[in-house]
Amino acid sequence: MQIKLYQVDSFSDRPFTGNPAAVCPLSSWPEDHVLQAIAEENNLSETAFFVPEGTGFRLRWFTPEAEVDLCGHATLAAAHVLYKHLGYDQPRIHFFTRSGELIVRKPAAESGLIMDFPASFPVAIDGEAGESLLGFFAAALGVSPVAVASAYDYIVELKDAADVRAVTPDFAQLSLLDGRGVVVTAPGDDCDFVSRCFFPKLRVNEDPVTGSAHCELAPYWFEHGQRQRSEFAAQQLSRRGGLVRCRITGDQHERVELHGEVADYMEGMITLAD
Repeated sequence: MQIKLYQVDSFSDRPFTGNPAAVCPLSSWPEDHVLQAIAEENNLSETAFFVPEGTGFRLRWFTPEAEVDLCGHATLAAAHVLYKHLGYDQPRIHFFTRSGELIVRKPAAESGLIMDFPASFPVAIDGEAGESLLGFFAAALGVSPVAVASAYDYIVELKDAADVRAVTPDFAQLSLLDGRGVVVTAPGDDCDFVSRCFFPKLRVNEDPVTGSAHCELAPYWFEHGQRQRSEFAAQQLSRRGGLVRCRITGDQHERVELHGEVADYMEGMITLAD
């Protein structure tokens, strides 16, 4: 059995920056343990697998540790592979996932691709619970947090971009928390906001560029601005770095559009024993 593999760098216009993802197009699903073994062998933060289904594609994402409910950069990678390498010629791609239907489209007059994802509005954690978490994160991150909120990750607001860069995570402590991971954020110096993302429970200590986190971050800063602005330019301050343009959409502000570039790195073939 052979499976085609593409490795690309999402949220970047050149290799060696952004967030690397592997993409494996399939005609049918192998056993889940095979998908997990491929993701572990790839040893990237995410491997995306998709199979044609109805008017679109069933899309799944695996870290080296487990299948996850939502992944932005690997969705962007899968759409790029469909458009550039597999000849897909429709203006929109419909992906069916654990997080519902996700749509990726080509903008008419710009490069890159635009993903349409569900928004997740973080809930502020105040009172004694908030004070306890502020103390925990001060110790676990090595900087003093301003506020803490919760969505599917903990959102930890810091004073400025310098504090975000200065974070020195204690991954053993962060792995004790419930939820998926921890996202630190602050106003940016030359963009609207910056972030770093830590997912030690998924064997991804620091993710280079995290599309799904911006489904929480854009709503977080949207609320901070009293909903006066809906478009944001964001930078993730990992070692590799990346740029994500975000826009809150929908009648109830229930969606987030994420605009990013993708750069090709490698094509290969996975050979599995019979």
